Amino acid sequence: MAKVAVLNMEGKEVGNIELNDAIFGVEVNEHLVHMAVLQQLANNRQGTQKAKTRSEVSGGGRKPWRQKGTGHARQGSTRAPQWTGGGVVFAPTPRDYSFKLNKKEKRIALKSVLTDKVAQNKFIVVDELKLDEIKTKKFVEVMNNLKVEKALVVLNDMDTNVIASAANVPTVKTAQTNELNVFDLLKYDTVVVSKAAVATIEEVYA
Repeated sequence: MAKVAVLNMEGKEVGNIELNDAIFGVEVNEHLVHMAVLQQLANNRQGTQKAKTRSEVSGGGRKPWRQKGTGHARQGSTRAPQWTGGGVVFAPTPRDYSFKLNKKEKRIALKSVLTDKVAQNKFIVVDELKLDEIKTKKFVEVMNNLKVEKALVVLNDMDTNVIASAANVPTVKTAQTNELNVFDLLKYDTVVVSKAAVATIEEVYA
């Protein structure tokens, strides 16, 4: 089992914790990590783009001029694609970009990223992360003590003081253990986790 130092909010080591190899010591599966990111990005797409084809544009029912004898090219409608105000050829229509990934595959991807963070010493465990009031300055001070900048802060419960204090820090995102996802873990350089959150992660994903 991998051993990680436990720090307090001043950035000082106050102990250590053994991480479960079933979650933090697995073989990294890059393909499933890639698929998990693709799925999350695809599922976030709205897919609401729409343009009208020639059959959907209003008007153009009458032939603009007679077939022969005018000197113009023959035309059947003023809503054909070559006309200004005409329909669009192969117009985009609303579609669903989402696709499914098995629960087991999602878990393997998540464990792979967590394992990689631990291996790179980008997984910081704090004994607790508590603030007496909503204070961005205090939260930034804690992040500086831990020597992290771009971080995903994982909390065990809905701590409104910490969440609100971190809201104005553009390089930090807070998440609860049930909101963990591969995209966020990869997006942020460092993962800061409370000791209680580690226990919950091991309980849920083991």
